[in-house]
Amino acid sequence: MSSGVPKTVVKFARGETIFSQGDACRHVLYIRSGGVKLSVMAKSGREAVVAMLGPTDFFGEGCLTGQPLRVGSATAITPSVILTIRKDEMARLLHTQHAMSDRFISHMLARNLRIEEDLIDQLFNSSEKRLARALLLLARYGKNDKPVRIVPRLSQETLAEMIGTTRSRVNFFLNKFKKLGFIEYDGELPLKINSSLLSVVLHD
Repeated sequence: MSSGVPKTVVKFARGETIFSQGDACRHVLYIRSGGVKLSVMAKSGREAVVAMLGPTDFFGEGCLTGQPLRVGSATAITPSVILTIRKDEMARLLHTQHAMSDRFISHMLARNLRIEEDLIDQLFNSSEKRLARALLLLARYGKNDKPVRIVPRLSQETLAEMIGTTRSRVNFFLNKFKKLGFIEYDGELPLKINSSLLSVVLHD
């Protein structure tokens, strides 16, 4: 993020709410370090995890389209440093700073591709493959920066919400991955990912 961008830097502890569903939508946010969970709460009280984000990701960009209220919530899943940029300032920067505009467009295209891949994953892949893919994404495999190997400390319930299965199935597959040497796991999150976990995703 350019040092010339007017912004506010805010630190959040693990589990702290960054914004809540229904809050006024006035800022675009950028993750300098840490991780963020985006979720939506249904009227029934059930929460659905819609995205897990990491360093260099933007979120909250709905304000740029005139969205008056947040349609979901954002929560820090690790200690995080977040930059907040007012929507009017962000709009100005996108018009005047080509490097910023290119970066933001690349982010949005990558986000759209990720949404399409997530939908295909939910429709056609087994819960075992979905869990493997979710763990690899959390460890930032496929990103330009070096994979971190260590998945943030998430509950098995959150992982289950992410992939659309039960906590007991997540527990079963985590233990299976451990026995096969795909992950290093002592029964508690966080866990370490080995690149061999890719074989679960790639296997037909």
